Amino acid sequence: MNYVPGTASLIDDIDKKHLVLLRDGRTLIGYLRSIDQFANLVFHQTVERIHVGKKFGDIPRGIFIVRGENVVLLGEIDVDKPCDTVLQQVSIEEILEEQRLQQQTKQETEKVKMQVLKDRGLSIPKADNLDEY
Repeated sequence: MNYVPGTASLIDDIDKKHLVLLRDGRTLIGYLRSIDQFANLVFHQTVERIHVGKKFGDIPRGIFIVRGENVVLLGEIDVDKPCDTVLQQVSIEEILEEQRLQQQTKQETEKVKMQVLKDRGLSIPKADNLDEY
């Protein structure tokens, strides 16, 4: 097999099941249908997988187009390998509620941390204000 540079190396992976991790933290699983020179990807029968603790849920998304610059990780899923996961699959409603509670807890913890820093005379700029520096 010869080495093919760049996104052309993904041509052999078309029509195979893949997992893609996006820059915003989302995880997608689907069949890779198309790629281009910018590493833009088209997935078919895509689901968005949400993990919270030892639970996960899959939200059907259908056809999904991913801009290449948003891809952090792309990997082929071996569909022949048996799944030996310790994670429990739950309904969409349940995983979304778990995710909401997790985000709420994280925000409360962050708020307490910011208050402690403020009380000590320190301040950390918020992520949306970093462009001003």
